[in-house]
Amino acid sequence: MIVMKFGGSSVANAERIRHVAGIIGKFADKRPVIVLSAMGDTTDDLLDAADAALGGVVTVDAIEKLHKDTASELGIAPGVVDPLLGELRTLLTGISMLREVSPRSRDYLVSFGERLSVRIMAAFLSSQSVRAEARDAWDVGFASDSNFMNADLLPETWENVRKLLGPYAAGKTGDGMPIPVVTGFIAKDPKGSITTLGRGGSDLTATFIGAALDAAEVQTWKDVDGILTTDPRVVKEARPVPVATYDEVAELAYFGAQVLHPRSMQPCLQTGTPVRVKNSYNIEAPGSIIVTSHPSTPSPVRAITSKKGVTLVDIVSTRMLGQYGFLAKVFDSFAAHSVSVDVVATSEVSVSLTVDSKKANLAALRHDLEKFSSVDVRKDRAIVTIICDVKRSSLILAATFEALSSAGINVQMISQGASKVNISLICDSSESDHVVRLLHERYFGKSGQEDLIGVSAGGAT
Repeated sequence: MIVMKFGGSSVANAERIRHVAGIIGKFADKRPVIVLSAMGDTTDDLLDAADAALGGVVTVDAIEKLHKDTASELGIAPGVVDPLLGELRTLLTGISMLREVSPRSRDYLVSFGERLSVRIMAAFLSSQSVRAEARDAWDVGFASDSNFMNADLLPETWENVRKLLGPYAAGKTGDGMPIPVVTGFIAKDPKGSITTLGRGGSDLTATFIGAALDAAEVQTWKDVDGILTTDPRVVKEARPVPVATYDEVAELAYFGAQVLHPRSMQPCLQTGTPVRVKNSYNIEAPGSIIVTSHPSTPSPVRAITSKKGVTLVDIVSTRMLGQYGFLAKVFDSFAAHSVSVDVVATSEVSVSLTVDSKKANLAALRHDLEKFSSVDVRKDRAIVTIICDVKRSSLILAATFEALSSAGINVQMISQGASKVNISLICDSSESDHVVRLLHERYFGKSGQEDLIGVSAGGAT
């Protein structure tokens, strides 16, 4: 069996739902479990409805119009969504009376997007002679803690999913069991309150089901041909990466690439279940598969990504020369101000690191740091990250600096990740796209990787 996850843009309207249903039909003999996000902008519309309710106005017009019009266009009874729309009105009426949206009620509110989505898809599939059944996540065993808006799944979810979906997964074609169409992103806590799983929540639903049921693979369908060598908006020649490891994808996601969130990959990482990223607009493309380790020796550089809008902080204290505790004092200050560090480079008396400018209270942090060091803060910087085989770092860095030096670009900091799959460079934000283009041409242009491999082989001889 397989798991197939489709995001909001894939089910945004009747045309897209019809297209996705066709894809599901092509994989029907593989015992798919389908995981869906809310349709298009439904989550935003639900939050807008909550804002209106806080002002005393109860309306579900935008949500009702989208889902009923979609049902009509698909030729299914619009009444399939009426029970949920009635429940939604009741919730909004309560919000209008209390003039309050708590984290608990917010999770309840946004859950309607996924719940409406699966009911329309299941009804349409059944109308096309592909028997399907809408299932809310808690109906297939998803149990979470009560950390509303960012809940974690409880350990019993593993056994719950195996018990409730296992018979379907173990079945055979023609046994009449309907395809489960499951809500992504949501669960229920031990008290029965609806929770949401936070960033990457729908992907997490899919990977958890796949890992629990020992699926052949989990497919997450997007609008590109898999994981790409870089952002196609920056480099139009970006091309798919056939195979990537969980570690490599985690680094790509952290440093700005639009791929699976690291949290969502944890279930499959535990079980070794492959995850494939496919293009819903190009069904025949093989996509990119994410595995525990490369089955054969890969190219030295896998991908390049960038993260703009960061701040570079240089901290120097010659008073700490030969004394222990300098790094501890630095990071204690960061912890005290709840400032997260992206990349870091250190020496005995200095530390250079980057932080997210939008999330850091740099004035207060700087005040504390200046009690024992000199501090230089440089804003509008970017992190350009090379996902690569760090065992070949000397070779890769030589090619990198050759390309950047010829273009007159000065690298302001370099950090080799502890994960052993990335090298990060700091440059001005205004230069980052140019840096990505230069490096992509160097590594992925004509004979780029072959040159690296050839030099490496020659050096080893």
